[in-house]
Amino acid sequence: MAILTLSINGTRRTVDVSPDTPLLWVLRDALGLTGTKFGCGQGLCGSCTVLINDKPVRSCVTTVGSIAGADILTIEGLSPTRSHPVQKAWIAEEVPQCGYCQPGQIMAAVALLKEKPHPSDAEIDDAMNGILCRCGTYRRIKKAVRRVAEEGGVR
Repeated sequence: MAILTLSINGTRRTVDVSPDTPLLWVLRDALGLTGTKFGCGQGLCGSCTVLINDKPVRSCVTTVGSIAGADILTIEGLSPTRSHPVQKAWIAEEVPQCGYCQPGQIMAAVALLKEKPHPSDAEIDDAMNGILCRCGTYRRIKKAVRRVAEEGGVR
């Protein structure tokens, strides 16, 4: 075990965990941030995607010891009132069905829109590729990303 200080959602948090613990379990079990979902545990489905220094990362395969000093943003850090532009677009376009993949989808969309405020369809497809939606709402996801770009982007 080790005492690690992490910057999560703009707040410094201290945890006493093994440095090889996956970030996902630190978020969910040690810090109670359960918005980030466990899907496959192998970094393949994308449900556990968070932003580390504004880049989408699979938290189930990222050890907490490897990200010391990084800025971590989870779904809870976007907006407690669901007023972030991507969250609003998700609601407006009725993207979620079961909702399980949505935290990962939303975080990947935020990263894309921060990097490319007006992405092409191919760039949207590329950025969202690998985040599996068992309900098949991919068209609505793309429509929501386009909506954010048309309405002024993300902050």
